[in-house]
Amino acid sequence: MGSHFSQVFPPSPTFTEKGLPSLKDRVFLVTGGTSGIGLELAKILYHAGGRVYITGRTEEKALQAVTAIRESVTESRSTSSADDQDREEAPGQIDSITLNLDDLASIKPSVGAFISKEARLDVLFNNAGVSQPPLGSVTKQGFELQLATNCLGPFLFTQLLLPLLKAAATSPSTAPGSVRVIWLSSQVAELSSPPEGLIMSELTTPPNNNVRNYTNSKVGNMFLSSEFARRYGNQEQGIVSVALNPGAANTNLLRNAKWMKFFSYPLLYSPKLAAYAELYAGLSRDISSERNGCYVVPWGRVHDALKKDLVKAMRTVEDGGTGRAKEFWEFCEKKVKEYR
Repeated sequence: MGSHFSQVFPPSPTFTEKGLPSLKDRVFLVTGGTSGIGLELAKILYHAGGRVYITGRTEEKALQAVTAIRESVTESRSTSSADDQDREEAPGQIDSITLNLDDLASIKPSVGAFISKEARLDVLFNNAGVSQPPLGSVTKQGFELQLATNCLGPFLFTQLLLPLLKAAATSPSTAPGSVRVIWLSSQVAELSSPPEGLIMSELTTPPNNNVRNYTNSKVGNMFLSSEFARRYGNQEQGIVSVALNPGAANTNLLRNAKWMKFFSYPLLYSPKLAAYAELYAGLSRDISSERNGCYVVPWGRVHDALKKDLVKAMRTVEDGGTGRAKEFWEFCEKKVKEYR
């Protein structure tokens, strides 16, 4: 219970933009970077000199966000120190691509747009997501909207970007453990998931309960992170995978659940605080290859007391677990196969 309390009322962040080393020549991709947590994270990475790409559902929104990120350098100069101002005179690069995670057929062209610009990718932040759309919402391919946007889309997107992640991880100039994929989960994955973590039948026959469908998608993110670490975290490939609870942030995520947002408002924090949790997951040296597959909580701490049945679900049967995370990975593989 104590660990859950500290996720609702986290200690102050210790890993922030203050003292962040130059990110020059490192490439970052932030999905859902047009607003909220993703926008704040992109600003931090850009200010530190990174080559940053954000995704938006439309070109117009993405370009507006790019402009806002560029202008944020000027806005921050009035409150920054002399050292920070020296850095801000030569910030990084910021660009965008259009991405709709709820349309599997559109994802490969979006990846192609990114590959036309870059030959490597150091950190992929799977930040975009949706929560509690109108009950019964489905995608063009007929999948429950939250499962598709939060799991199937990011899974396909990440798989198609693997060559660029591997290129960065195997580069002689890359520090071990610095190439990462970040998956956004939620505290609801621990608080509300069934003992099996996921009931697989609910993926093909979604319950008439949007909160449960959202919870399933967030457990799914946790499982994808764990399986990615197991499959691509070996010495030859060396990509680190991290899932996290970014914290309760006052963003547009709950735009479809207005009553929930109203009642939870006193517990909502600024998007920038939640961005620090993602920043920690993506850049902190606390997370090494040895901690691949770990889980991060607000505002940047490794959570070592994860719910035991979830830990068991993330282990294979051969390792004494239930293999549910592997089963979910294989479910995702099957559903996106024709769109690769």
